Amino acid sequence: MTTDSIPVQATDARPAVAKKARNDTPSGGRRRQLFRHPGAGRQHHAGPVAYILLGIAALFSLFPLYWTMVAASTDNTRVTQTPPPFLPGPHLLENLGKAWQDAALGKAMLNSLIVAGVIALSTVLFATLAGFAFAKLRFKGRNILLMLVIGTMMVPPQLGVVPLFMMMTELGWGQKLPAVIFPTLVSAVGVFFMRQYLSEALPDELVEAGRVDGAHSLRIFWSIVLPIARPPMAVLFMITFVHAWNDFFWPFIVLDMSNPTVPVALTQLSAGYVRDQSLIMAGALLGTLPLLALFIVFGRQIVGGIMQGAVKG
Repeated sequence: MTTDSIPVQATDARPAVAKKARNDTPSGGRRRQLFRHPGAGRQHHAGPVAYILLGIAALFSLFPLYWTMVAASTDNTRVTQTPPPFLPGPHLLENLGKAWQDAALGKAMLNSLIVAGVIALSTVLFATLAGFAFAKLRFKGRNILLMLVIGTMMVPPQLGVVPLFMMMTELGWGQKLPAVIFPTLVSAVGVFFMRQYLSEALPDELVEAGRVDGAHSLRIFWSIVLPIARPPMAVLFMITFVHAWNDFFWPFIVLDMSNPTVPVALTQLSAGYVRDQSLIMAGALLGTLPLLALFIVFGRQIVGGIMQGAVKG
């Protein structure tokens, strides 16, 4: 009787001990709750101070554009008075039409659209190709070539103006748009930017998987790299387009007034003995409107692409 009761008590004790241990051990959901950050899952709302600071920053950012519009809507006498006007005047459409005719801004905007569009597209394409090569491909001299590319960023572009102008003249591109486009088809900043992004956002496993499937480098670039690189490509396109649209130094040297871009054409408005400030501001406003329209149309896609890339990163 005694010998039979001992095993029974022992066998009954094991499940009890195991059950107690399970009860003392937190479950998966409880464990996640224990280690969850206190602020995780909460929606954070900006306070009144944040809105005030954002409003002040927005006012400072928009004031130059507002002042350009105010100056373009008045006459030259009113602009130069002290204190200057802070409310729009009645001559906006008149000054815009006169600036459009005097500076021949129709042809200038078409030329700027061609130049900025081609430069932006080529920079995005070549910078993404080079960034992918420097980030994920292994070849001899990769680090040396990357250092050379970065080193070109330290050289002032003014040092190469004379030999570059002679080269464009020898090619027969003087006073033509190819002389503005070809020297800036790719930028070292764009290559470095895309290389840094792809080094972090593109896993090596995806490239190796493409190699295992028999894809060559261009196929991997088209099918794997481009979908991942769309957010930085959009940002690089926008930055490059704005920079090429506003570039004045090199187009002013290589082009003349018969075939200008917008910044070169605007110099016609200040060529007189007495500068009409309202007319100059009207031309500057016309030259800024296409950039504003571009950002209004594609701004949401660009910001959304940046946020998508940040979340993936």
